[in-house]
Amino acid sequence: MTGFAARRVLAAAGVLLALATLAGALGAHALKSHWPAQRLDVYDTAVRYQFYHSLGLLGIGLTLRTLDVPSLRAAALLMVAGIVLFSGSLYALTLGAPRLMGAVTPIGGLALIAGWLTFAYGVWRS
Repeated sequence: MTGFAARRVLAAAGVLLALATLAGALGAHALKSHWPAQRLDVYDTAVRYQFYHSLGLLGIGLTLRTLDVPSLRAAALLMVAGIVLFSGSLYALTLGAPRLMGAVTPIGGLALIAGWLTFAYGVWRS
């Protein structure tokens, strides 16, 4: 089973990075001339956070190759959940979802913070 979690996390990071690249290109080329600046700012925040945390997820996956402990796997799950909830809710808002969707964004942010703290704990304890 060693390495299985790392491969899954690395694959997820790769997919999320590809999607962030696609979303960034879409925003820069297709949406820029059609959306107001405020809407584009929210969209850019979603792309930026997706990139940062997907790169962080890549780091967690690489760490899992040599240090496969439950807290690092939990950190990876929190990171994926945080990316989906934080960036996903911002994407949804820019695409016209009800404003209530904005209540999901801080939950995603908390998941990202919890993911980093769980990662730090796992590395420290090991």
